[in-house]
Amino acid sequence: MTQRRAPSGQGPARRPGSSRVRTTGAVRTRAVRNTGSVPKKSSRNRRTVTGSRGATKRTAAPRPRAITGRTMVLIVVFVALALAYTYPLRVYLAQESQLAQLEAEQAEERQLIAQKSQELQKWKDPEYLRAQARERLFYVREGEVPLVVRNDPAGAAAEAGQKQPAAAPDRWYDTLWSSVRAADAESPNQ
Repeated sequence: MTQRRAPSGQGPARRPGSSRVRTTGAVRTRAVRNTGSVPKKSSRNRRTVTGSRGATKRTAAPRPRAITGRTMVLIVVFVALALAYTYPLRVYLAQESQLAQLEAEQAEERQLIAQKSQELQKWKDPEYLRAQARERLFYVREGEVPLVVRNDPAGAAAEAGQKQPAAAPDRWYDTLWSSVRAADAESPNQ
């Protein structure tokens, strides 16, 4: 078997990682009569760069696989690592958000404590205590006359000898709804 050579005279081109060597089939030779002279080479057997016989048929080389075994193993390892780290990462992020929420609640509680302590200081003052007793419990000091004002327009009108004030007019939607109910009550479809 002879190896096929490129036009430049070099051996067959090999791809990296490929151990296959292309070979042509058996070489045919003509039977030459032994006349003692050197046989002439016919122009038919000679290869030329222009290729007088037409286009030569190229053989298709096997294409390398797009994903090799090593690549597949690396992809599987990376996917496994990504899946292994997702749960701890999710737990970490949940804890971070919970911590931020607790810190915000703690700041609100500190503010509330500060407000309550100021209010407590006010209640320790005797004058503030007396003012609150007057407002809330209607306490009076000795010798003072208490005066309580009530908001009673009907009673005030009766004492003044006037008629009671007219009732406030109904709201528009109440009037509309009562007319719908009245129309429904009078409906002949019943």
